[in-house]
Amino acid sequence: MIKVRNLDKFYETGYGRTYVLRRVNIDVAQGEFVTIMGPSGAGKTTLLSILGMLDGVWAGEFYFYDHPVHDMKPKHRNELNKQYIGFVFQSFHLLDSLTVYENIEIPMSYRNVRRKERQSLVADIIDRFQIVGKKDLYPSQLSGGQQQLVAVARAVIGDPKLILADEPTGNLHSSQGEEVMALLKGLNDQGTTIIQVTHNEKYASYGDRIINLLDGWVVEGDELSPETVAESSGTV
Repeated sequence: MIKVRNLDKFYETGYGRTYVLRRVNIDVAQGEFVTIMGPSGAGKTTLLSILGMLDGVWAGEFYFYDHPVHDMKPKHRNELNKQYIGFVFQSFHLLDSLTVYENIEIPMSYRNVRRKERQSLVADIIDRFQIVGKKDLYPSQLSGGQQQLVAVARAVIGDPKLILADEPTGNLHSSQGEEVMALLKGLNDQGTTIIQVTHNEKYASYGDRIINLLDGWVVEGDELSPETVAESSGTV
């Protein structure tokens, strides 16, 4: 699904170039659940933004389903984004002036889906996520966990092939975080590729492997061993 080669992200300053990502090489197969970890400032969110085609200013090669993203114009990158990718953010990014129903419906309006079809899709999603009773409420009337469930519902309504989750449990209590992670794992079990950024080793263990970043460099990408999974889950 994803192939990145010699990816550099930098900013020009009065002292030369300041690199955020340096010679990044990664591959992600369809159906994987990959975790990106590293200290603050390591480049995790920047890498996620590039993979999600929100950031188009970088050097190197990036192939998405064999599409050469590095050679694409912004319009074509946006089309790929809308067709294949869903996002889940730490701060939810729900629109306060819209109801739960309206927030979930937004991605369909970008795709010019007919109103009747949009209504059917939203009805299915809110039933699947068991938030029918919340559909007419506003984000401010929901708990953090409920807001994140709505954010995940919004991300998956278009049946994306890839979900990018940037610290999806960062603002949640542990029980709420586990609920969101179980939801992402369930989507992955159904075939959706997941790439998440997290600092939490327990939540990292939901994935198949970890890509570690340090000062913009990939320093490790081994699969999680059973021992690591057990330790991160607190079962050893």
